[in-house]
Amino acid sequence: MRLKLLTLALALAAISLPSHGEDLLSAYRQALANDPVLSQADATRLATGEGVNQARALLLPQVSASLSLDQTNGGTGSSTAVVPDPNNPGQSITVTTQTGHTRTRNIDGQISQTVLDFSKFDNLKAAHSAADAQDEIYRAALQDLFVRVTEAYFSVLNDEDQLTYAKANEDAFKRQYDQASQQFKVGLAAITNVYQAKAFYENARTQTITAQNTLANDKEALKVITGKPISHLKKLRDDLPMQPPVPADPNAWVKQALQTNPNLLAQKDNVETAEHNISAARAGHLPTITAGVSYSKSTGWFQRPLSFPNRPHSVTMGLTLNVPLFAGGGTQSRVRQSIYQRDAATDSMELQRRQVIQNTLNYYRSVIAGISQVQSGKASVESGQKALEATRAGFEVGTQTFTEVLLAIQTLTQSESNYSQTRHQFILNKLLLKQAAGTAGLKDIEAINALLQ
Repeated sequence: MRLKLLTLALALAAISLPSHGEDLLSAYRQALANDPVLSQADATRLATGEGVNQARALLLPQVSASLSLDQTNGGTGSSTAVVPDPNNPGQSITVTTQTGHTRTRNIDGQISQTVLDFSKFDNLKAAHSAADAQDEIYRAALQDLFVRVTEAYFSVLNDEDQLTYAKANEDAFKRQYDQASQQFKVGLAAITNVYQAKAFYENARTQTITAQNTLANDKEALKVITGKPISHLKKLRDDLPMQPPVPADPNAWVKQALQTNPNLLAQKDNVETAEHNISAARAGHLPTITAGVSYSKSTGWFQRPLSFPNRPHSVTMGLTLNVPLFAGGGTQSRVRQSIYQRDAATDSMELQRRQVIQNTLNYYRSVIAGISQVQSGKASVESGQKALEATRAGFEVGTQTFTEVLLAIQTLTQSESNYSQTRHQFILNKLLLKQAAGTAGLKDIEAINALLQ
């Protein structure tokens, strides 16, 4: 799984990237190569995977060797010389003479192999489960990148729409303000109209400034993900497909989510890891058997008078049985600790399961509701445009007031703003539903990208 995910990431990152994210797919490719959140998840995944190698290494042969060379200065050596014994004429005695220093060289080698140690076997299983959990977390990070890029991209698109509407709103109120001022100067309108128009105009200017600032901030937010400056982005086309989720059954989506949601699968792996840790802790009460072979060779010699070195060596083979009897209660404490950690992991898994169900149902309902919202939003914009035209015509003939014209402009702008937000949110909710089900993939980004123009 780790190799497969890494291969996918490298393959996508290897695609040549443009200097600016012109569409959603290019922005995603930039994010895949530069997003620090995904890079952190990948590094954590690889680091956790090394735990498997480390746990397995404890079950493989352990080989070590050592070489030491020692020198002892001022030592004594014994040499036999036939000299007259001053106390016993005609007898020989052994005379001890100084030899300068003594040197000793030791060569040792050991090979050990675990024959029976249940704790090491359980630790290896726990390491595998922990690595599997991290693989799922990395898969969740990949799917989250789909959502983060799309959400940030759509935020910029929506901000651009909001700025366009805000400027149009400001221009419309400016024209009304200029018209009211001119009519007041020639005595065709009251000062009240001027004040009202100025109030609406100044408020529209504030909204334009706010929209400009929001757009700049959201462009920076997208840049944080992609690592590249953002210029011109393709927009959603007008004729969006208003299709309900497939299958059109919320329970089917929940069932799918419980089987494939990576965050939930990671929590299940964490519970499995905790179970293996309990077994490993309990194995602290069990005996262990280790096979070993050791070789030792020692060589020593004297400097003066030079003596031949002695070279004794030995080979030892055998099995070591270790039976733990009492460790001050530490083993029992580790077992209890592992059980508590398993219970905490189980609770986290249950919480994740409930959140997955909640998110899946929420996004499913949001997609269904979004179809009607987009359709209503489009109708609201069309009605607002017609209402503004009719109100302005009525004002010209005296059947509508100046205030009603201002309100009609405001209503149209609000309808356009809401319509833009619902269109982008509808597409994003469909992707969020896929993410909740654990099935979001590159094909979904490509499908959304096909809706841009």
